[in-house]
Amino acid sequence: MSYLQALILGLTQGIAEPFPVSSLGHGVIIPGLFGWNIHQNDDYFLAFLVATHCATALVLFVYFWSDWKRILSGLWRSIRAGGRVDPDDVDARLGWLLVVGTVPAGILGLALQHPLRTLFASPESASIFLIVNGILLLAFERLRRRQPEAGDGEGDSDPRIAQRISLKQAAAIGTAQAAALIPGISRSGVTMGGGLLAGLSNEDAAKFGFLLATPIIAAAGFLKLPELMGSAGDGVRGQALVGAIAAGFTTWLAVRFLLRFFQTNRLTPFGIYCLVAGIVCTLIFAF
Repeated sequence: MSYLQALILGLTQGIAEPFPVSSLGHGVIIPGLFGWNIHQNDDYFLAFLVATHCATALVLFVYFWSDWKRILSGLWRSIRAGGRVDPDDVDARLGWLLVVGTVPAGILGLALQHPLRTLFASPESASIFLIVNGILLLAFERLRRRQPEAGDGEGDSDPRIAQRISLKQAAAIGTAQAAALIPGISRSGVTMGGGLLAGLSNEDAAKFGFLLATPIIAAAGFLKLPELMGSAGDGVRGQALVGAIAAGFTTWLAVRFLLRFFQTNRLTPFGIYCLVAGIVCTLIFAF
């Protein structure tokens, strides 16, 4: 992997992870389009992804640091109270929603990550699933529980999220994150869509999706740091650093953009992009 390739893949990771367009899918498709000898299951590429995931998770955590401080404090209050949640304690309830949404995604990720990546790691399948992702995004908007209303984005979003998402819905949304193990299916797209189906606005669904994704992305990165430091990272650590810096930079810009974008817009443009890009790439790889 060259430094230019690392830069391009890092920039793409930082944009495509928050955007509902599948960072993993783009990480498979881009090398295929440019004819790079980089494959999803190569040890050095997996080590490279560790660095970009760490950078993405770190930026998400820092961006929402004020929220995480309140959420972790609320969780601690609830734990000290024997797991009980005060109905008026928004932070504790939101914390438990994130815990309930993270656990099934983590378990399924450990069980299915290797077989799904092995089975669907080709640019051809990633292109097809990008089309599926586009259909899902359009369907989420079509089937959303409530239409956007004036004032949806006013004030703190945490109380609205804690009020409208049930523990059962959080578990379902968290479980659905496992679909993002398939290149072409977007983690943020699935979580945002789940939020819409539960009655959140686009902006609140995006924030809930970012909060829910942070521990999963962090686990995917930091728990595998030994791979980057071990033999798999030999010859790619410099490129991984470049990719991580690029991913961190574009993640910050992407999250900032999306939270503003979803104040007045929907998932529809991203659904259309995925459909068009998926169809075009499918035709390119077919011929």
